Amino acid sequence: AGADTVKRAVELDLASRFQESLVCYQEGIDLLLQVVKATKDEAKKQRFRQKISELLSFSDGKYHKQIRIEENATGFGYEKLFQEYLTEIVSEVWVEDPYIRHVHQLYNFLRFCEMLVKGPCKVKTIHLLTSYDEGSGRNQQISGLEEIQQSLRNYGVTLNIAFSSSIHDREIRFNNGWMIKIGRGLDYFKKPQGRFSIGYCDFDLRPCHETTVDVFHTKHTKKM
Repeated sequence: AGADTVKRAVELDLASRFQESLVCYQEGIDLLLQVVKATKDEAKKQRFRQKISELLSFSDGKYHKQIRIEENATGFGYEKLFQEYLTEIVSEVWVEDPYIRHVHQLYNFLRFCEMLVKGPCKVKTIHLLTSYDEGSGRNQQISGLEEIQQSLRNYGVTLNIAFSSSIHDREIRFNNGWMIKIGRGLDYFKKPQGRFSIGYCDFDLRPCHETTVDVFHTKHTKKM
């Protein structure tokens, strides 16, 4: 399976489909790492390690893609932005966003978590770093996050919550090497016109605030 995945990565690379190629390289490397762990023959282990080193060197080009979301644009629900990076090997997610405070922001985070639960990734742990609500809504913020935490537990997902008074950056990282930075964090949707208006439930139909999305891929860091 690892060899087939790497072969596919090379084909995509040659076709200048670099984003899809990186995903395949990542999956191929992970599959080969699993073989290394399971193999007891030292000679075979060494050959696999050599191959992995070659792949890491070959796929280590810095990847950067930028998406510009215009004012009032639609079609930018969370699945649209994140789904292609949520491969089956994703098991851990880090969310750094200072504005998971108010009710609508808690709902944004809940919808993001729902997307992770639906797969195809097999997320087991989500780390959230945010900041406390500075007003009277702190208790509501904490109780809302704890409710999300309990609900995720029912799906076998652990949510670790931490607070920081100095957090400013907004970024989301997956343990397959992909990192997404959104200028407005998860809160880039406009308030719906009403509870029964189109776009209230389906974020693909919700108008957006103007913002920039930067997608990066970082070097594979798992130990061989």
